[in-house]
Amino acid sequence: MIDCLYQSRWIVSRIGFFLMLTSPVMAGASAGFADLIITNAMVRTLDEARPTAEAVALLGNRLLAVGTSREIAAMAGPKTQRVDGSGRLVLPGFNDAHVHFLAGGFAVTNVDLRSAQTPEEMARRLGEYARRQPKGSWILGGDWDHENWPGAPLPTRQMIDGVTADHPVLVRRLDGHMVLANSLALKLAGITRETQDPAGGEIVRDASGNPTGILKDAAENLVQKVIPPKTAAEKLQAARAATDHAARCGVTSVTDMSADADVGIYQQLLERGELKTRIYAARSIVSWETLGQAGVRAAFGSDWLRIGGLKGFCDGSLGSTTALFFEPYRDKPDTRGLLFDEMLPPGIMLRRVEAADRQGLQVMIHAIGDEANYQILEIYREVAARNGPRDRRFRIEHAQHLRPSEIPRFGAQQVIASMQPYHAADDGRWCDKRIGAERSRTTYAFRSLLNAGAVLAFGSDWTVAPLEPLKGIKAAVTRQTLDGRHPHGWIPEEKISVDEAVRAYTLGSAYAEFAERVKGSLTPGKLADLVMLDRDIYRIDPVEIDQCQVLMTVVDGRVVYQAP
Repeated sequence: MIDCLYQSRWIVSRIGFFLMLTSPVMAGASAGFADLIITNAMVRTLDEARPTAEAVALLGNRLLAVGTSREIAAMAGPKTQRVDGSGRLVLPGFNDAHVHFLAGGFAVTNVDLRSAQTPEEMARRLGEYARRQPKGSWILGGDWDHENWPGAPLPTRQMIDGVTADHPVLVRRLDGHMVLANSLALKLAGITRETQDPAGGEIVRDASGNPTGILKDAAENLVQKVIPPKTAAEKLQAARAATDHAARCGVTSVTDMSADADVGIYQQLLERGELKTRIYAARSIVSWETLGQAGVRAAFGSDWLRIGGLKGFCDGSLGSTTALFFEPYRDKPDTRGLLFDEMLPPGIMLRRVEAADRQGLQVMIHAIGDEANYQILEIYREVAARNGPRDRRFRIEHAQHLRPSEIPRFGAQQVIASMQPYHAADDGRWCDKRIGAERSRTTYAFRSLLNAGAVLAFGSDWTVAPLEPLKGIKAAVTRQTLDGRHPHGWIPEEKISVDEAVRAYTLGSAYAEFAERVKGSLTPGKLADLVMLDRDIYRIDPVEIDQCQVLMTVVDGRVVYQAP
């Protein structure tokens, strides 16, 4: 679908590029002087007009030309920066369709609990981290995963109280839908055995009815509201760490799903010349009127920083047993999951989506369980019928567990499946335990969705998963799980090719943010964003894709990362 849309605009883009060449700065390019050239490379453009090449030339912030090494070398002048690709792979810059960018920047310096293999190791790491922090400061982040532990027990506040007595703690499970608070944090938040579960959330309790410290979804807010807000200086430092990390990973663009009031931080970084990542900043759909009253529509702004997308939630996550299913969980038969508080009271999400869509804003809603996906598809269907045809590009974030009946609807309704393939490698370790093998068959249904004519937009969900796109591409192509139990792939019929995965991480994600005209392929006239890898992931054994290294990242025609 993307290729068809792109081809329909190809002539327009070529005319635009010709007009660019008549401008003073581009007139010099017609004489053959590029700012940067890469020759002797394996260039995969993702442009159907010329799928492969040996070399590229950049002028200013645009791609000047692709061609043979001889053709491109002829465009070099005395001041041209020359890079010998030595046969390395050059691709369009990766575009991550779903991140939590500022949180990722903070995570770089927060306590790391992701790889803790036991509750005891988690407590030890927290204790070591706490000793290095000022007394009374909050300990946040973490990204723990109890599914890594023998028996997969949920942690409790008692496990960590002894090593964090001087610090309130709120560390999240890696999916962001469950947190662990220590006793001090619960005290500061006023959470006791008498505290009622909020709508769309759960306070997990022990046999005596006392809070264990585990808070799910909306219950997290009971503690979040007493955490002191980050200062502007702290946020700026985190944004700088995030954009530096993205450059190292070859990520040149992201959609930040939790930007909200942080757009100004990115603007400061841009003004300082330190931003290395293009950002489409999404706000909460709850506050859609803020943009609507200002007359803002989808993808408003510059090629560096844009707004106009609205993120909503329908349910929780599989790992936290809060994703909403039609049938109960296999390992927790007393629940089918939780309907997120943004969906309550019934009908409110439909009204928000309808109003935001009428304003011309783009809507992207988190849905993981099969019933959650069904409900959002129904809302999108109803809104499209009420508001009439237009290029709205509705998105479902995650689109994780689908009934067979819902898969064709993504193509038929032109709903973008914004998915994170690394989750398949992660959740595949224990998904069958949660919902059974039969319901798992249409989990992360990459192949089926493509066959149904859906647009796939790939991302990471960083910090829920690692930001590195190569890890996600490997997961989509091999469907191997992190525990090594599925060497030939978990649900192998849903594998896709390397080219399809790369397109989902470039053209697909560009389309998902209304930007396929300016990025997503190495087409003359488009933005000069590209990445060079040490090996050709199209030719090596797919199981080795995540072992490849990013050698160079170029954004806006500038080298922002070069491997040492």
